[in-house]
Amino acid sequence: MNARLAASVLGAAVLGAVGWAVAKTVGGLAGDAPAMLLAGLVLGLILTPLLFAAPLRRLDAYMRNAPVEDLAVALFGLGVGLFISALLTFPLVLLGSPVGNLLPTVVALVGALVCVRVALLRRADVRALLFAARISRPADTGQAAATANTTGASVESGPLSSVGNASNGHNSRVLLDTSIIIDGRIADISATGFINGEIIVPRFVLDELQHIADSPDPLRRTRGRRGLDMLNRMSKEIDAPITILDVDPREVRDVHEVDSKLVHVARKLHAPIITNDFNLNKIAQLQGVRVLNVNELANAVKPVVLPGEEMMVRIIQTGREVGQGVGYLDDGTMIVVEDGARHIDQEVAIVVTRGLQTAAGRMIFATLKGQNGRGPYIGPRGR
Repeated sequence: MNARLAASVLGAAVLGAVGWAVAKTVGGLAGDAPAMLLAGLVLGLILTPLLFAAPLRRLDAYMRNAPVEDLAVALFGLGVGLFISALLTFPLVLLGSPVGNLLPTVVALVGALVCVRVALLRRADVRALLFAARISRPADTGQAAATANTTGASVESGPLSSVGNASNGHNSRVLLDTSIIIDGRIADISATGFINGEIIVPRFVLDELQHIADSPDPLRRTRGRRGLDMLNRMSKEIDAPITILDVDPREVRDVHEVDSKLVHVARKLHAPIITNDFNLNKIAQLQGVRVLNVNELANAVKPVVLPGEEMMVRIIQTGREVGQGVGYLDDGTMIVVEDGARHIDQEVAIVVTRGLQTAAGRMIFATLKGQNGRGPYIGPRGR
């Protein structure tokens, strides 16, 4: 039964009831009650589709495309409206005929419509109340859903405001972008237990990852498959489960870029984004979204090296300045060694002189042990 037919039946029932009530109420028409009932039924069947054609078409389209959660919210509002109207019926019927007979029906209709409208306007809060538990569903037949099942992640659908805790800016959920999944370090961080909340991967991020994995370019294909492998690994972590979030397309229909969609979802959920993308970091911060940058975390947990500290390092290449040699610590920190160019492919003892923190990471400057204070290397010395 579509909305047009349902409205016709409802209109016939309402007008038939009105005709019957009028016949019973107005003196001299009691004998014509069946005729009034029949007239109301016919008028309802004929007039309702004609008068409400456009609203009925919109209602029919909405009923076909609306999420199940929206329909549940509307039914919830309808139930609340009818309950309130039922409570008001008892004092209204005491007003006597004809007001006492007609007014309860009018109040029921108006109350139901008002409560349904209020429930739909505040659908985010009502959904959060009705759908507090995670909504899981079986796999779709599409490729993206198959990818979600391959990773072993759970699937969560529904409106953004009902997924996150919209009442405050503090929750235990974080969002991942494509770059951090491909990077792979997030899997190691998750395994350590530092992420004790729920990790959310929006469906459009998973779709982009799948698209990269199917790329004809070998490098991009390898990166995409690595990202899927990382998700599969993380989905098995007990401390930080992975949830694939199905975002209602209508909520991001005006946003086209994946990064912009991710920021939009983060704002709705009041959840931070974990990334190592410099541009996404800046865009999110400009829009008031908290960003957890893995590169900044890596720099923060690197061991502190103080001036005067001695260590061993292997010089692997020349530096930008004449005579400089460059080596690296085990954590990837670059060490620039004065007079180190002559010791390429050799492990030498150095003394730290100073450290420098840049946007790209941390750099350490040092000299060869026993040569503190000497000038730069200017070439081989004569015998």
